[in-house]
Amino acid sequence: MTDTFYEVLRRQGITRRSFLKFCSLTATSLGLGSAFAPKIAHALETKPRTPVIWLHGLECTCCSESFIRSAHPLTKDVVLSMLSLDYDDTLMAAAGHQAEAILEEVKRKYKGNYILAVEGNPPLNEDGMFCIQSGRPFIEKLKETAADCKAIISWGSCASWGCVQAAKPNPTRATPVHKVIFDKPIIKVPGCPPIAEVMTAVVTYMLTFDKLPELDRQGRPKMFYGQRIHDKCYRRPHFDAGQFVEEWDDDQARMGYCLYKMGCKGPTTYNACSTVRWNDGVSFPIQSGHGCIGCSEDGFWDKGSFYDRVTDIKQFGVEANADKVGGTAAAVVGASVAAHAAVTALARARQKTGIDTPKGED
Repeated sequence: MTDTFYEVLRRQGITRRSFLKFCSLTATSLGLGSAFAPKIAHALETKPRTPVIWLHGLECTCCSESFIRSAHPLTKDVVLSMLSLDYDDTLMAAAGHQAEAILEEVKRKYKGNYILAVEGNPPLNEDGMFCIQSGRPFIEKLKETAADCKAIISWGSCASWGCVQAAKPNPTRATPVHKVIFDKPIIKVPGCPPIAEVMTAVVTYMLTFDKLPELDRQGRPKMFYGQRIHDKCYRRPHFDAGQFVEEWDDDQARMGYCLYKMGCKGPTTYNACSTVRWNDGVSFPIQSGHGCIGCSEDGFWDKGSFYDRVTDIKQFGVEANADKVGGTAAAVVGASVAAHAAVTALARARQKTGIDTPKGED
């Protein structure tokens, strides 16, 4: 029987008070409110740690790099206490035949009860020969491991959408996980890479409630992908005011104006970058002065330059266009007054000459 999260913490000298504080912070980070803290505590006290198998296909390992930098909760708490990361050929000490023996043992021992985390994707061309692991194509390893898992987490845009290795003409036929596995629940956590706290929060939610979080129509957790970056961006007031950076390093850039005209994809990208941010909430790309490239959206790699606008979004521009808006309004009012005066003068002229005015014309 696998130890529970609480039992592991107690052996490490963690007090009951600190454990409950952790549960409260976890509930808050998930956006659930303090009322859910007792439920999280109960789940972590009674449920055994969930075995996780983490596979790597075609990818750059940026998802793992992001994951190990999580601050809320700390990755060491997730990996060493909350779950049982039994196989990850990037992080585990074992290698070669020993590592593969561990994988087979986990699949056999926890059949139907382990979570499969996939970073990267399988190439399908040439019978999968563009990604070989343990002497066989990765697609075979993926399908065999997915057959007996409880659920699948597709880490990053590689596993979720295909990412840059699937860019046209996609010579290896790099294919996202949901297009090769059809009979398992799949949660997509896209991004290149995803935010560290988003990754650990998704794992925490699944361990606590023993189910996937609510997903949008594309299979992403709504709690983190329910709003556009643009909706909560601190530069949004400049967008609404029509204040934009026109060239890199101009005065508008120094004043922190909106980066939309420089190709920022924030208005069309769904992610939590502008709220959760990166590096323990320190910053995110737009705050550092570079526009969003839309890396959590499907097909972002084939939509032209990162510095071209994807869409032509109209904005009112209160500050920049106040004179223009006022001038347009004055012109409309003036034209209306002139038209009314002309109609009135014509009616009076007809009355003086004795010409009847047709009904409805006066």
